[in-house]
This record gives sequence, structure tokens and C-alpha cells, in this order.
Amino acid sequence: MSRSEAVFAERFDVSRETLERLSNLEALIKKWNPTINLVARSTLTDIWSRHFADSAQIFSFAPENSDHWADFGAGGGFPGLVVAILALETRPELQISLVESDLRKSAFLGTAIRDLGLSARVMAERIEDIAPLDCDVLSARALAPLPKLLGFSEGHLREDGVALFPKGARWQEEVASARENWSFDIESWPSQVDPNGKILKITGVRRV
Repeated sequence: MSRSEAVFAERFDVSRETLERLSNLEALIKKWNPTINLVARSTLTDIWSRHFADSAQIFSFAPENSDHWADFGAGGGFPGLVVAILALETRPELQISLVESDLRKSAFLGTAIRDLGLSARVMAERIEDIAPLDCDVLSARALAPLPKLLGFSEGHLREDGVALFPKGARWQEEVASARENWSFDIESWPSQVDPNGKILKITGVRRV
């Protein structure tokens, strides 16, 4: 076990089987990345401490009784594939939808799901074109500013659902901008991977 894996395992209390799947996902990312740029090349050596840890912390904020998680702009699988790996052991009943319009990235997601033995579906469509997903958890990482994300939430999140968005140093500006057209309740927690970032937990999304 590498030091990165050991630190991750201690931080998130995961099993050896989960670590093995994450290690296999790391190998898949490194294999595909030169062709389709799943993550920034400069972060390939920090996959565990950056991408995996960021995804795992998002998973930890989801309500335990969730039954359908939708990840928009799933891209390289963050947080969607990591959520699927963590859920396989702790919440196997969780339905997971990965929405990614880029056909090459959606092909990667499908390959990873198959190779890692995960329970998830890939939707290779634009968010604007898919039928309402009626999900109770919605996530998106580095996809769009908060006002646009709330627009996506309005069409796909259940009335009592939870949106989980990691945001960077300018998160307060995004919240202020979103307040111009949206009403919502918000909680925020410090990010474990970005000293200036926050994890936003948003509920009660309504257009004003």
C-alpha cells in the first residue's frame, strides 16, 4: 500500500476492497488520460490526495437515506465513480447516474463501471436534454457557476433533495450572484483538499 493510499484509508475509514477498486481506478485514469485529458496532467501524482479525497468528502455529506444520486458533468469520474465505489460497500442500494455529454469521457466512465464491477449508469447526453431524473442528491464538481447549477437542480432534484457542490475561494461571490434569481437554504463546510474552498450543501431551491 502506498503512502497516499494509507493516508486516504485512515482519513475515510475504507476497506481493503474499496482501496483496491480505487487503485484500479487510478490506473485506468492514468491509462486514458493522455488521450482524453480526464484530469489536469499536473494532478496525476495527486489523485488520491486531491481527486479521490475531494470526492470522498462530498460523499460523506450526503443523507444516509438517499436512493438516487446524480452526478452532472461526471468527466473523469469525480465524484461520481468514487461515490459508486464507496457506495458499493456501505450503501449498495444507492442508484447512481453519471451524466456526461462528451462521448469519449462517457466511454471512459462506462469502461470503469464495467471493469471495477460498479453499479451505476452513464447518460451520454447534455443535461438540458435529459428527462427529469428525480434524484435526491445532485453533485457537480468544477462544472459551472452556482446560478447555472441551481438551474440544473430545479429540473432534476426532488423537492426535498440535496445539492452538493465543491467550490473554490470565490464561493461567496457565486452565492451572492445566485441569490439574485434563486431562493435556497445553504450550509458550508471547509474543504479538506482546498484551503480556500468550501463544500456547499443546498436545499429548498426555488426560482424567485
